[in-house]
Amino acid sequence: MIESRVADVVRRAVDTGALSPGQPVAGFLDVAGVRASVERLHAAFGPGVLHTFAAKAASLVPVLRLLAGSGMGCEVASPGELRIALDAGFDPATIVFDSPAKTRHELALALELGVAVNADNLDELRRIDALRPEESASVVGLRVNPQVGTGSIGAMSTATATSKFGVALRDPGAREAVVAAFARHPWLTRLHAHVGSQGCPLELIAAGIAETYELAEEINQRLGRRQVTGLDIGGGLPVNFASDEETPTFDDYVATLRAAVPGLFDGRYALVTEFGRSLLAKNGFIAALVEYTKDAGGRRIAITHAGAQVATRTVLMPGSWPLRVGAFDAKGRVKRGPLLEQDVAGPCCFAGDVVAHARELPELEEGDIVVLHDTGAYYFSTPWAYNSLPYPAVYGFAGEGDEVRLVTVRQAQTLDEIAAMSGLAHAAALAGVA
Repeated sequence: MIESRVADVVRRAVDTGALSPGQPVAGFLDVAGVRASVERLHAAFGPGVLHTFAAKAASLVPVLRLLAGSGMGCEVASPGELRIALDAGFDPATIVFDSPAKTRHELALALELGVAVNADNLDELRRIDALRPEESASVVGLRVNPQVGTGSIGAMSTATATSKFGVALRDPGAREAVVAAFARHPWLTRLHAHVGSQGCPLELIAAGIAETYELAEEINQRLGRRQVTGLDIGGGLPVNFASDEETPTFDDYVATLRAAVPGLFDGRYALVTEFGRSLLAKNGFIAALVEYTKDAGGRRIAITHAGAQVATRTVLMPGSWPLRVGAFDAKGRVKRGPLLEQDVAGPCCFAGDVVAHARELPELEEGDIVVLHDTGAYYFSTPWAYNSLPYPAVYGFAGEGDEVRLVTVRQAQTLDEIAAMSGLAHAAALAGVA
């Protein structure tokens, strides 16, 4: 998102009090930008593909409803995500339920609703067989791990030799067990694979999809029938956090898939995707007030209200999740002036709560505003409740210049709500325990 566009929104936030001493941190999401990202995704893949949004990337009902209205389905990985997807208005037939730890109760509910289910393992298939109503409309798939290797961020690579996800295809006997499972269960009609996302090159992701495609071909050939009719190829498009450039693009990904798996787009398999970060990251940002500045060991430190509670991955894994930081004055104007090496720290009570180390920025001072770019996915939507810090408000925005409009997506959490979440209603529960 270009700097002038961000500045328009920050100025409006200051003018309206959406960013103020009483509300010193907030998230902002570009409504038109989200719609445009969805349009680019659909254009790249062409018609006939069910694109589901990974709810974990922005678990906010208004955001999910925006995506539902833009023609997306929804991928969920918990009962909470399933609930908010339904509340957002997604047709159950366009919802895909993934999770490595689905309970019997969760499976029964999904199968009753007609939500698609991707079983994570062979034991889960046995549960589904026992729970599945004869008339269930749910498409059922099996997640496999093609074990094609690791990207640059191990924690984001889900096709490693020892990944917790899916049936490990290269383990002894695993491939035969998968074929046998499809032979036993005629209702099992989809294969699912997800290689990873941030840190995974397109070629690695495509290699995993190619392995899954070949397995589908093998199953259908060996069973003598077209049992596998769908392929859920997951998401995984990485995001460029180094600049405003959107790279790689959905077009780049589709070209890589076409080169690696020519038969994927011939219409024989219904395709499902599960993109999240690549749709929203560059359409949002966090803005936070600078509360204090200080010097330590020859380094300037700006203490802000955006730290590990909204940028958890960046604080805990700064080398893997670096963010660009923008500097604005107290009125929301782009800050100019000589550059000074500074640490941008957050409010959390541990020494590592720093979102940017030794970053060259115009000298920050009390009342200024820092912007953490490309944080439209994961960051402000799923905050960490460390130090009982309140969830920040989130706003959608539209318009440009003086015509920028803000709409509330989520109100900032109140102190009363924090107390309630902290067991206030049961405050005396332990006092009388002997």
